Amino acid sequence: MVNRHQEPLWYVVHTYSGHENKVKASLERIVESRNMEDVITRVEVPMEEVIEVKDGVQKTKLRKIFPGYVIVCMHMNDESWYVVRNTKGVTGFVGPGSKPVPLTDEELMNLGIQRTALELKADLGDNVNIIDGPFTDYVGVIDSINEEKALVTVLISMFGRETPVELEYHQIEKL
Repeated sequence: MVNRHQEPLWYVVHTYSGHENKVKASLERIVESRNMEDVITRVEVPMEEVIEVKDGVQKTKLRKIFPGYVIVCMHMNDESWYVVRNTKGVTGFVGPGSKPVPLTDEELMNLGIQRTALELKADLGDNVNIIDGPFTDYVGVIDSINEEKALVTVLISMFGRETPVELEYHQIEKL
């Protein structure tokens, strides 16, 4: 079961050295054959361009930034964990024990990966229903929008007065 209101997170997967591209291809095939594209959304082998000079000739080549690792964008659940963990060439997730830890936004930016920009399907002054978080099922009005951080301030009625609540885009839906 996937919580479609939450965006998938990036996880680091340890592979046998030299098997990164094989793991990526295998995982993409498995995801497609099991119709899991909405659960495991992307598989990447972080690469960088390097210029090599050999016999006086410059050549641009792609080099793996982290040999032995693949990063996977996914909704973590028992099935997705099992699929990734049991892909040929994978030795495990990066994290304490058997608990995978998602990458932070800062770590993703350092890898040159940005989260997909979320689009707000509502405007200032629109009535919205809160669909996630501690204020689930409250109805309010959008008071401000911070596109840079993908946050909205919604005024809800609490204790007989309007109270501003800061929420992420995915936590609301337009009425």
